[in-house]
Amino acid sequence: MAKTDTFQCTVITPERKVLECESTFAAFPAHDGEMGVLRQRAPLVCKLGIGILRVEGDGEKHELLVDGGFAQVVGNCLTILTEASKEARDVDVDATNQALVEARAMKITDDASSAARNNAIRRAQVQLKFAK
Repeated sequence: MAKTDTFQCTVITPERKVLECESTFAAFPAHDGEMGVLRQRAPLVCKLGIGILRVEGDGEKHELLVDGGFAQVVGNCLTILTEASKEARDVDVDATNQALVEARAMKITDDASSAARNNAIRRAQVQLKFAK
């Protein structure tokens, strides 16, 4: 594909820059569903959910688990700021299974504890699916 069909994609966590590449397509988990990005996409700022970031470009494909944060698209640049990001090989399946058991056992006493339980379950389920 011609260079003019690409845009810059950068993924940053508090610890480091995880990914920086030229991309032809990216899809990320917004808080309310998946968003796709191509070159010349209208500017946006979006809250991230928990899920898989998929990036394609120059014959390469990248998949990263992202856990909340924000996405910004401006001037043919997609920037993902996230608290945590990992590749499938970095998911500890045993620890994640244990986290899922503990999340399901969490007591619900109010709306906040219900939301925390649901987020913990979702986080563990996404990680397990991603690891497979």
